Amino acid sequence: MTLTVQQMLAAAEAVVPRIAAEEAKALVGRDDVVFLDVREPNEVAASGKVPGALTIPRGLVEFRADPASPLHDANFDRAKTIVAYCASGGRSALVLKTLHDMGYANVRNLGGFKAWVDGGGEIEKV
Repeated sequence: MTLTVQQMLAAAEAVVPRIAAEEAKALVGRDDVVFLDVREPNEVAASGKVPGALTIPRGLVEFRADPASPLHDANFDRAKTIVAYCASGGRSALVLKTLHDMGYANVRNLGGFKAWVDGGGEIEKV
């Protein structure tokens, strides 16, 4: 069966809950939460990021999240909540669906970075 991007996004959104900026702001800095910015490096450089967020482009997240991968990032822990975002919420939804499939049960989609900014979220310049 061939899937369209819209079908893939709908499947991701059915599994991955959205989180509002207001709720996400209360999670910044917690040891049991990882913020994940899946935008490309030039996007992050242009606008900054959520303070303390890991910046890993969408194409590398699976390799960083898999403990068996030589590229594994120790910040990924299945016991933690992963809150991801991108520019509009699509890439983060797809990444979070994949992480969910990899055993990360606590995943939340902040959506687009603009929602964070518009919600009064603090910005860390990079």
